[in-house]
Amino acid sequence: MTDEEELTYAESGVDIEASEAATAALVGAVGEFEGDYAGMVPIGEDRYLALATDGVGTKLLVAEALDDYSTVGIDCIAMNVNDLAAAGVTPVAFVDYLAVDEPDERFAEQVGEGLSEGARRADMALVGGETAVMPEVVKGLDLAGTCAGLATESEVFDGEARAGDALVGWESSGIHSNGLTLAREAATRDGGSYDDPFPYDGYDTVGEALLEPTRIYTDLLSALHDAETHACAHVTGGGWSNLSRMGEFTYDVTDAFEPQPVFEFVQARGNVSDEEMHRTFNMGTGFVAALPEADAERVADATDGRVIGTVRGGDGVEVRGLSL
Repeated sequence: MTDEEELTYAESGVDIEASEAATAALVGAVGEFEGDYAGMVPIGEDRYLALATDGVGTKLLVAEALDDYSTVGIDCIAMNVNDLAAAGVTPVAFVDYLAVDEPDERFAEQVGEGLSEGARRADMALVGGETAVMPEVVKGLDLAGTCAGLATESEVFDGEARAGDALVGWESSGIHSNGLTLAREAATRDGGSYDDPFPYDGYDTVGEALLEPTRIYTDLLSALHDAETHACAHVTGGGWSNLSRMGEFTYDVTDAFEPQPVFEFVQARGNVSDEEMHRTFNMGTGFVAALPEADAERVADATDGRVIGTVRGGDGVEVRGLSL
C-alpha cells in the first residue's frame, strides 16, 4: 500500500448497499417470488422451471477499449448459469439481448462466438435473442441475457446452511465479471492503460488479465446433487459477503484459494484495502457450497474443489483475518 488515496468500490461508482436497497425496493414493488439466485415456477408435482437474468457490466468497457469482444459472451452466459447452479438448477436454454448505438457486424460476430462457446461450456442450448439499435439510449453496447433451467424438487437446494456444515470452495478464473468499475479505476490510475504490460506471468497486457472470462460451474451439479448439499453461493458483486446469502451464520473460511495476480495488481495500483478487496471481488474463490462434513471431502474429491472452512453460529464472514 502507498500514501495515495485508497480507492473503494463506492467511490468508483458502485455502492453495494445502495444497489441492494434498490433491488429490495424493486422486489417489494413486484411482489414475492420463490428462489434467491433464480426465480422458481412449479411446472408439475415435483418439477421447477427456473429463470435467471444478468449481464456483463462494465467489463464491456475494457472490451471496447481493447477492441476485443471475443470473451464477453462467455461472461454473459456464466453470470446466468452460475446463479442457476447455485440454486441446484440445470440450465437448458439461453436467450441474449444485445443493445447497440449502431450496428457493427464485426463485434456482433465476436459477441456471438463468445455466447456459443459459453453455451457449449454450460452444455445448454443457445436459442436466439434480440439485437436492438438505440443510439439515444445506449453508448457503445450492452449485453445481457436470460437463462432457463429445470430441476426436480429434490435437486433444488433449500438455500439454508446449517451450523456444523463444511464449506467446499472452487477456484475462480480471475476477476470474473464483477467489481470491474473498481478494477478499471485502478488500472487506469495515474495514466495507466489497458495496453500496459501486465507485471505478472500469464498475460501480455493489463487488459487481457481483466478480460479473462468468468468460470462456468455447472459441471459441479452432478456431485452436488449426489450429496446432501444445503446451499451454494456464487461469489459475485459484494465479494465474500455473498456467503451470507446462505443464511445468518458465521462462515469461517480457513483455506480459501489464493487470489490470482490480477487482484494483487488491482490492490497495488488502486491502493485498495484488504477488506474492500474481499467485499468487492471473489479473491480467487468463485463458488462455495455448504454441506454436511461427511459429504464435503467426497464432493471435493469428485471435483476440483477443496474444503475451505466451516459454518458456525453467529453472523458474518471470517476470511484471512478479516470480519466481513
